[in-house]
Amino acid sequence: MNLDSDLKLLRRSIDAKLASILPKDSPIAEPMLEAMRYAVLGGGKRIRPLLTCTVCSALDGKLEEALLPGCAIELMHAYSLIHDDLPAMDDDDLRRGKPTVHKAYDEATAILVGDGLQALAFEWIVDTPDLTPLQQVQLVKLLSKSVGFDGMVGGQAMDIAAEGQSLAPVELAQVHARKTGALIEASVVAGAICANATDAQQVSLRIFAERIGLAFQVMDDVLDVTATSEELGKTAGKDIDAEKSTYVASMGIEGARDYAETLLSEAIDALNEFGDAASELRQLSRLMVHRSF
Repeated sequence: MNLDSDLKLLRRSIDAKLASILPKDSPIAEPMLEAMRYAVLGGGKRIRPLLTCTVCSALDGKLEEALLPGCAIELMHAYSLIHDDLPAMDDDDLRRGKPTVHKAYDEATAILVGDGLQALAFEWIVDTPDLTPLQQVQLVKLLSKSVGFDGMVGGQAMDIAAEGQSLAPVELAQVHARKTGALIEASVVAGAICANATDAQQVSLRIFAERIGLAFQVMDDVLDVTATSEELGKTAGKDIDAEKSTYVASMGIEGARDYAETLLSEAIDALNEFGDAASELRQLSRLMVHRSF
């Protein structure tokens, strides 16, 4: 993504925070630590922590209060990618332009690293010093629900069960609201919690998150058939090979692009009440949809 200078600076802050607080020394086997850092620090767009931090800033919150929770959500995302790439799931060999964790190391290491990152994410949330105990509990509940049976795990199960079937767009939305959208929504709401947003503000932000999360997935489906493996950093055409239902299969490439644009417009409209304070959030939203990888 072509970020502007402020978002580039924020992404560098996120990368630096991740690198500085990921474990470097531990009594556990060295390959585990190496694989953990390989998975988290080996590239990535950092969309989820960027959302957390830009939402917090739009609500006049302090960046330092959102940075560690945003990084915790990035750990959850990394864990989900590690497990998603396993032979029992999507069976992929390439992620972010490099061998997937189970290929670079082995399957047992990949499973354990994913489990460890999930646990570490919750540890980081409760270790955020600038948050109140209530905020910490709210974030733990938010994140646990977003990755559980009503969120990412449930969406992954639905996605696997739907292989070989032709789902209607409304059914696809139910799958992706959990598999992809739940963690994106958690990223947005986490920023709101860090900034002590009002209930009314959280309602608007949840509408924004639902729309932008789905738009992001629709474009993911488009890029799977229009971009190369080199551009994506992962194996292109996997959805077709796995006989997965996608928005491209349901609507065609141009229809899916148009739908993503409609969702983006609805997402940006949901930010109207925040005025100019949400300008970076609007820009990030457009980059999420207009990306080339």
